[in-house]
Amino acid sequence: MQPAQIIVLAAPLFVALIALEFWLGLRRGRNTYRLNDALSSLSLGLMSQLVGGLTKLFTLGVYLWVYEHWAWFPQLSAASVWVWFSSLLLYDFLYYWHHRFGHTSALFWAAHAVHHQSEDYNLSTALRQTSSGWVAGWIFYLPMAVIGIPPLVFVSVGLIDLLYQYWVHTQQIGRLGWFDRWFCSPSNHRVHHAVNDAYLDRNYGGIFIFWDRLFGSFQEELDAQPCVYGTRDALRSWNPWVANWHVYGQLLRKTASVPGLINKLRVWWEPAHWQPAGQKSRAHPPFDPYAQQRFDPPLPPQRAWLAVLLFLLMLTVTMVVLWNSHLLSVWQQLASLALVGLGLWAVAWLCSAPISDRIDHSPAAQRKC
Repeated sequence: MQPAQIIVLAAPLFVALIALEFWLGLRRGRNTYRLNDALSSLSLGLMSQLVGGLTKLFTLGVYLWVYEHWAWFPQLSAASVWVWFSSLLLYDFLYYWHHRFGHTSALFWAAHAVHHQSEDYNLSTALRQTSSGWVAGWIFYLPMAVIGIPPLVFVSVGLIDLLYQYWVHTQQIGRLGWFDRWFCSPSNHRVHHAVNDAYLDRNYGGIFIFWDRLFGSFQEELDAQPCVYGTRDALRSWNPWVANWHVYGQLLRKTASVPGLINKLRVWWEPAHWQPAGQKSRAHPPFDPYAQQRFDPPLPPQRAWLAVLLFLLMLTVTMVVLWNSHLLSVWQQLASLALVGLGLWAVAWLCSAPISDRIDHSPAAQRKC
């Protein structure tokens, strides 16, 4: 069975758990869902899966080439339990560093920022994935090919690591005692998604949190500081195309503006807000996460229903394409991506306020005209 087909089979479980979380939130009086934000996150997940079907020929092809030409221990067997266990442990270790660079190096943040843009934190946020991770993310996992981890094992443990992280994106599960000390848990991962000063760039582990304890990046959740979610440079858009590429646009503009080739290269290696020595950066007031206003344009009921129906249509198309992706040509997959991408853009447009709703009709505004 193809990895994309496993995702399709898992989709009903994802939806059922989202419905359960939504119901629990309503029952407990602390709902964590907004329709516009959830549709945005789910739309980005659909795009990511379609792009992944196109780019796997490149990313998996690089792994196979390194494995076939440079593997130190090509005799490692996919039938061995210890090969599977050690491969999962190694993958999660490499994922930790991939994830950490995703926050500390602009090139990798440009891809990873997509996952953090939601200002809500729920199971739909888990499905909010980038469409550009293939650009450089594969580099971190090449040590597994060099060691000689069979490609089947590599793909499988990667999928296990990814699927595990779904359930930790919730506010409906509290602290879990000893489990929090060893594993990535909802409490630990809430910290990771928070923009509070105490929580920023912490808790990178995928399955195991002891990597963070070992390398000094662990932070527990504090009762005195409730987590505030999103990114400090808020996206303020539901458009999946903007979400995927706006950080790259910022970096390209900065590259053009800084002097010297070395500085232009450092723009992509250093943290996203890095500036060359001697170059004046914009003054920013102290960041207060509790003063941030969420992006939440009004969503009239008629537009909401149309957005949901159109999203469900795009979801159906995506599931059919993913199930048959191994049978489709590159051109057919590109056409499918273009169709779904256009449909998801329309979903985002429906979730945005009509022009008339954005006009300020207050007396103060009228006096300015």
